[in-house]
Amino acid sequence: MRLKFPSTYTILFLLTVLMAALTWVIPAGKYQMAMNDDLGKKVPQVGSYQTVEANPQGIVEVLMAPVQGFYDPSSYAARAVDVALFVLIIGGFIAVVTRTGAIDAGIAATMKRLDGREKWMIPILMGLFAMGGTVYGMAEETLPFYTLLIPVMIAAGYDSIVGVAIIMIGAGIGCLGSTINPFATVIASNAAEINFMEGFALRAVILVLGWLLCVIYVMRYAEKVKQDPSASLVFHQKEDNEQHFLHSRSQQIPALTGTRKAVLAIFAVSFATMVWGVSAAGWWMAELSALFIGASIVIGIVGRLSESELTDSFINGARDLLGVALIIAIARGLVVVMDNGNITHTILNFAEGLLGGLNEIAFINAIYWIEAVLCLIVPSSSGLAVLTMPIMAPLADFSGVGRELVVTAYQSASGLPNIITPTSGVVMGALAIGRVSYSSWLKFTLPLVGMISVLVMILLSLSVAFS
Repeated sequence: MRLKFPSTYTILFLLTVLMAALTWVIPAGKYQMAMNDDLGKKVPQVGSYQTVEANPQGIVEVLMAPVQGFYDPSSYAARAVDVALFVLIIGGFIAVVTRTGAIDAGIAATMKRLDGREKWMIPILMGLFAMGGTVYGMAEETLPFYTLLIPVMIAAGYDSIVGVAIIMIGAGIGCLGSTINPFATVIASNAAEINFMEGFALRAVILVLGWLLCVIYVMRYAEKVKQDPSASLVFHQKEDNEQHFLHSRSQQIPALTGTRKAVLAIFAVSFATMVWGVSAAGWWMAELSALFIGASIVIGIVGRLSESELTDSFINGARDLLGVALIIAIARGLVVVMDNGNITHTILNFAEGLLGGLNEIAFINAIYWIEAVLCLIVPSSSGLAVLTMPIMAPLADFSGVGRELVVTAYQSASGLPNIITPTSGVVMGALAIGRVSYSSWLKFTLPLVGMISVLVMILLSLSVAFS
């Protein structure tokens, strides 16, 4: 009997069990926290780590973890419930647009116009997502685009991995090379007590070279799949994926009428409004959810759907992404188990001890890898910045390394693992949408992750050597 790689849900549950088990082994500890007025948050103080009373997590806590991933039962504060609800609403929105026939007609018209030139969508779209990543840390906001782009890539002769890679790796390399990202660069720089423009040139170089490397990697894979579909890492799902994502479009392709063009225009404006709202107006999941509820109603009216067609499509679309919403909550619950078990700060303190006595080049590369490991534990870029920069930045002064390089090492590390980390709801949710198993995604991304890591380490080392 052939062993089958476990599902995303099983992977996350097993990781939750593992973290709960570690709370019985790893000593509990906490840093003293002090309010940072610039950040508006409490940050840990260097040298203040102390052991505290253990709070080992048991069976009840493991079973409560998915629930606590949604919200804090004691205070009713939201955790991942807003993102999960947003995903359900996006599912409904996409289903309403699909019901009008506009997406099918638009894909058919796009494929006809790009006949023979489909591959150039890859660098253009990866560039757009990279811009979103570097400017404002685009992550959760990418989730709606998977249901739109994956069918286009499959219709163009590629596979679902190409569609997932364009978005996830594109936005990921943008976050990795964050230049002015307020949720990573600015918060980390403030926590390190430096101007966020310090180190801008190095981050821009990482962004450009990293984007170029990723584009070449994805384009080579895409071309290989197009020439030989059996080379796809998800070839065994080819027929199922075509049926799922294309809905047998080859049998009956709807015409791109004026009404459907209007629907697609509203569709595009909705996403443009989303980007503007997040980057300029301070919107987040509640406002974005309201935006797509309103857009669904407008599209239903313009697309001449009946009341039952509109509501049934919306509900069925939300149902299709229910599994994704659950994955996001389960991933967040894993982090809650660690925090409640008081081992997150202990792991950070262990990392602090590893850095003592290293020379400049060894120090900056050690920072990179420590942050990469910690990112698996704290997948939030802003959370990781607030937690680690007040500890790591002062240590750089003793090693003769500029604090801006510590910030760059942090964001390069926090951007890269978010392409593959199983504790990220965005990663696991996107893979669920694309119907890509985690094992297939690792096979695809690990060589690229290795190449980008080498690139970043070389650039960090050169910056230290010539500073």
